[in-house]
Amino acid sequence: MSAPDKAPPRGGALALLALTALGVVYGDIGTSPLYALKECFSGTHSIPPTPANVIGVLSLVFWAINFVVSIKYVLFVLQADNRGEGGILALLALVRPHGKTTGSRVVLIGLGLFGAALLYGDGVITPAISVLGAVEGLNVATPALERYVWPIAVVILSVVFMVQRRGTAGIGRVFGPIMAVWFAAIAVLGVRGIMMRPEVLKAINPWYAVDLFLRDGVRGFLVLGAVVLALTGAEALYADMGHFGKRPIRITWFSLVLPCLLLNYFGQSALLLDDPSAASNPFFSLVPTWGLYPMVVIATAAAIVASQALISGAFSLTRQAVQLGYSPRVTIIHTSKTEMGQIYIPEVNTALWLGCVALVIGFRSVANLAAAYGVAVTGTMIITTLLFHTVTRECWKWPFWRSAGLTAVLMTVDLALFGANVVKIREGGWFPLVVALAVYTLMTTWSRGRARLIALAQENTLPLDLFLADIARRQPHRVPGTAVFLTSYTSGAPPVLLHHLKHNKVLHEKVMLMSVVTEEIPQVSPADRVECKELEEGFYLVIAHYGFMETPDIPSVLQLLGKTGENGRPVTVKVMETTFYLGRETLIPTGKRRHAAPINPGPSGADLPPGPSPMAYWRKRLFIVMTRNARSATAFFGLPPNRVVELGAQIQF
Repeated sequence: MSAPDKAPPRGGALALLALTALGVVYGDIGTSPLYALKECFSGTHSIPPTPANVIGVLSLVFWAINFVVSIKYVLFVLQADNRGEGGILALLALVRPHGKTTGSRVVLIGLGLFGAALLYGDGVITPAISVLGAVEGLNVATPALERYVWPIAVVILSVVFMVQRRGTAGIGRVFGPIMAVWFAAIAVLGVRGIMMRPEVLKAINPWYAVDLFLRDGVRGFLVLGAVVLALTGAEALYADMGHFGKRPIRITWFSLVLPCLLLNYFGQSALLLDDPSAASNPFFSLVPTWGLYPMVVIATAAAIVASQALISGAFSLTRQAVQLGYSPRVTIIHTSKTEMGQIYIPEVNTALWLGCVALVIGFRSVANLAAAYGVAVTGTMIITTLLFHTVTRECWKWPFWRSAGLTAVLMTVDLALFGANVVKIREGGWFPLVVALAVYTLMTTWSRGRARLIALAQENTLPLDLFLADIARRQPHRVPGTAVFLTSYTSGAPPVLLHHLKHNKVLHEKVMLMSVVTEEIPQVSPADRVECKELEEGFYLVIAHYGFMETPDIPSVLQLLGKTGENGRPVTVKVMETTFYLGRETLIPTGKRRHAAPINPGPSGADLPPGPSPMAYWRKRLFIVMTRNARSATAFFGLPPNRVVELGAQIQF
């Protein structure tokens, strides 16, 4: 299967994509100057703002941004696209095996899933810390307003999540201009600071970062935990690649975002050289008194944009998880008629809102919340490096020395950043880990549960040739019309069809066995969307192909049959005169020990360890709860409700 080819953007189209990427991709990392240096010199594991320490930390920030973002993500990781799409699940789909799953590959798949789960923890923290960091500017403008900072942040976050149902199409048009104003403002502030103490520019020399480690030892190493705050949103560069393409993201980064960020960090550091007492909030201390309130407004708008980007990313990640077989069906609402990526998922939106509000109420300040940040993002960076290594070896066929050499360099930096953040676990870093562990447990439970159901169904499936031969011999009564039986397996007659024939003792004149297959690519071209094979006795085998970035639509597939059909011959199907048969299983957990029957995960994407079923009794109970709360197949596949017949069955699970 192949995704539709996209011509590289040029001229005005390229400029528009770059401006849009400025708002969507760079909102998170763009607001990091609000709190990064502040935490280096006044946070939990801070160091005194002496001139040597200021220059050393600035050198660390300069080289961390350039190495992690510019070199690792922008130059290398962006190359590892899955048919134009990025993100850790897209990367996981690229390296997942199509055949037998080995032990080492099981570990790699597990790490990829946990990396995706960590992004949810990051998605909860980032909106909270961005909005809090912006609103805390009120402390500098009017200290008496300090007690109102966190309630204002809660209100702003609540409004942001409330408007999600309206979609990002309208507010998305102003994201780019808002961030353009923001980056221009922080660049001007940076130049203002550098003019105070031009000698701050010597921090470009990496020796000052090395000297910091030599002088401060453990404290110098632990300050890396705050330096990581300057790298927030690096993963968004990769995750949002499919929306904009590599070129606009790279152009925007090197021509605007990187220079503006570095200017502001150098400006804040110059201010600290001139006035170490500004360490409590160097960003807003750099703002002239007359501009404090306007800058709070601009910073809050930028923080809202950063929050929006993370929320939209969580929606996209969830849809990928559903299509790849790691999540139950959820409510996916398309908020734009033209942009496929603009979706709204109420369940995810509510969970993120509750998490963000709980964090703001519980931590109440950026200083406290920064202690929870860093573990998730650095853990994801490590997993991305491991998956990227697999891509270089298996997909790009790099020689071992080249692949291992690059991976060793990237991993050294990733592990150093992760190690500096491990100490934060007791102080709040446990929160994103708990979120990630919960999400990972849900994803693996769903994947294993679906694999188990498929194995059980295959045991009770009658081979198609035997079933059709029996139909030809018995000649059951046929009624006018078309019946569509949705099934996950195409090698036999599905249980719902056997159940229907056993109890109703009739068949429609035209019977379609339809299976929806998720390919390991983002989108499937219309030409490859549907396969149709005419069988005997009025039966048809229909396979609809979708990418992991698409939402299945069965009525549109049936309409497409009228244009293509089997071997080019149209197969006319009137959707509103068609009966859709679905199976509704009632699962009954058996025993409290693992089942010993072998499992063949099949093509559903549930490629967890083969062999004995890994379903513990508690996982079975959890899977049943998830199944009961999953969105109905009728709504998920876009079926007309008044044309659906559900046949129930009890399954000992």
